[in-house]
Amino acid sequence: MYKKVIVPLDGSELAECVVPHVEAIAGGCGVAEVVLVRVIEPVRLPVGTLTDGAGVFSEADAVSARQRQDANEKAEAKDYLSNVAKRLELGRAKKQTKVIMGHAADRLVDYVKDSGADLVVIASHGRSGISRWVFGSVAERLLRGACVPVLMVRAPGCEIGI
Repeated sequence: MYKKVIVPLDGSELAECVVPHVEAIAGGCGVAEVVLVRVIEPVRLPVGTLTDGAGVFSEADAVSARQRQDANEKAEAKDYLSNVAKRLELGRAKKQTKVIMGHAADRLVDYVKDSGADLVVIASHGRSGISRWVFGSVAERLLRGACVPVLMVRAPGCEIGI
């Protein structure tokens, strides 16, 4: 039924609570491919406010610093996804990893649409109230924006209720 499953991970241990569910789905549904995805928000360094102790950095310095930081975060994300992929037991399903730059919810919705995925499996941190309002919910936005089934797995330790 499901051939391609997308698994967004944010780098947290809580997000990895989806792993046993992905393994069960891959083992029981004849999944051909599982793609682990990490979205990195680009670094935003304001020009003219950074100093090196001797003066203000130029715009070129700020751009260079942003590029270095983005490259470092992308490399860390690739390593993280590779480590998670090594631990996954998926039977015959092929494991892929993908690092994307941009706003997490928007980029995930676009990637799911463009990738030809049949299913998304994502953890929900279970935030509510002010925390949800401040931080938002990537899982909820993905649920509302994706045109394929989305399995949301509540992270361990969640409280009963809405």
